[in-house]
Amino acid sequence: MVIKVAGKNDRYTYRVTWSEEDKEYVGLCAEFPSLSWLADTQEAVLQGINNVVAEVISDMESNGEAIPEPLSVKHYSGKFTVRIPSDIHRKLAIQAAESHVSFNRLVSSKLVAN
Repeated sequence: MVIKVAGKNDRYTYRVTWSEEDKEYVGLCAEFPSLSWLADTQEAVLQGINNVVAEVISDMESNGEAIPEPLSVKHYSGKFTVRIPSDIHRKLAIQAAESHVSFNRLVSSKLVAN
């Protein structure tokens, strides 16, 4: 479940999930992967991780550190480079040619399917 929180940190990406090991909910923030918070309810864990993020941001600001940009406002070009073995590259190129689509379209469709 992905939840966003209203307030100062509302643009960050929060996740609330169950931890079978801890028998509690765990709250995470994608932009701050080293942070987490445990609580008995989803609401409490979301508030807890939000408070931790706010404290960390405040500390980073006071130390002049760069604050991570929220994923929700970050610009993505739609381009990235992936290195694959040459035999897989050849296989994909053949599949694209046989399907009468571009290599990029074939690879994009395979990424979306997963």
